[in-house]
Amino acid sequence: MRANGILRIVARFLIPLIMLFALYVQFHGDYSPGGGFQAGVIFAAAWILFVLIYGLDAGLKVIPEPMMFRLSACGALLYAFIGLLGVAFGGRFLEFAVLLDDPKQAQQAGIILVEFGVGVTVASVVMLIFVMFAKRRALTHPDDRVEEMR
Repeated sequence: MRANGILRIVARFLIPLIMLFALYVQFHGDYSPGGGFQAGVIFAAAWILFVLIYGLDAGLKVIPEPMMFRLSACGALLYAFIGLLGVAFGGRFLEFAVLLDDPKQAQQAGIILVEFGVGVTVASVVMLIFVMFAKRRALTHPDDRVEEMR
């Protein structure tokens, strides 16, 4: 697909819009349907589209595989940290009302941070699964001349 100029031009405009929509879903998820999981999958889909158009090597230059592992761990740790912060302040796990003086602001801040952790984890794990499948295909089908997967 690297030689197809039309796909490259369309992807150049489409990928930033997909990522912008992922951010919208991420930070508007506490007011409407959506949130971290959906935003993570949308962001990963934008990265996968980039890889399909420009190749796996280019995608791994943008977000290296070790960075994906770190991001997945950091997202899960953020989720756990915010949950345990409620316990540290005398509440229950994922109880945000004890975090700030105003319970409504505490609820809003807590859910945004938790959803952000979920979004980062989901996006990085989906990208890692894609990378693992792409590398496996390159190893099991060496006769395929698909330069995007190598």
